[in-house]
Amino acid sequence: MIRAFVALSVPPVVAASLEAAQAGLPCGRPVPRENFHLTLAFLGEHPEPVVEDAHLALEDVSAEGFELELSGVGSFGGDQPRAIFAEVAANPGLAHLRKKVSTAMRNAGLQLEHKKFHPHVTLARFNRRLDPEATADLHRFLAMRVHLRTEPFQVSAFHLYRSTLGKEGPYYEILADYPLRGNSASA
Repeated sequence: MIRAFVALSVPPVVAASLEAAQAGLPCGRPVPRENFHLTLAFLGEHPEPVVEDAHLALEDVSAEGFELELSGVGSFGGDQPRAIFAEVAANPGLAHLRKKVSTAMRNAGLQLEHKKFHPHVTLARFNRRLDPEATADLHRFLAMRVHLRTEPFQVSAFHLYRSTLGKEGPYYEILADYPLRGNSASA
């Protein structure tokens, strides 16, 4: 079985900015720099032939490259955060690519979660309930990073990843790359 997802990678200069934003995290488990990504579709766990079908469908996705920027921070989980993240500035190119990827996965027979797409890059995860003091510390940490903004970067490809879960957290491996049209990286 392969646990897989489709995502955008984060360029090294942006990853360095995000890693710097993690400094002083009062609680939780920071995501390692090499694991920063922006998920377009989580596929779940499937036998290798199903993941191969997904790969073949992704090869047919055609979309233009675009510029992306991370702007702001947030958290999932309300009063009991499960994760904190860097927000992705609204982007029609990203929304278009996400829609194309979702359609390709459905056409390949995969059932995707029916959740509203909230593009983000996860910075830290929380495996336990936070006590009131830790929650207050976390809110102060986020307030100090509310104006986080990275340099815009060119998105020239998306990727199919394998996720292997381990005691130290997940390990991600790119299984395939899918170039986008009209980007400076392929010119």
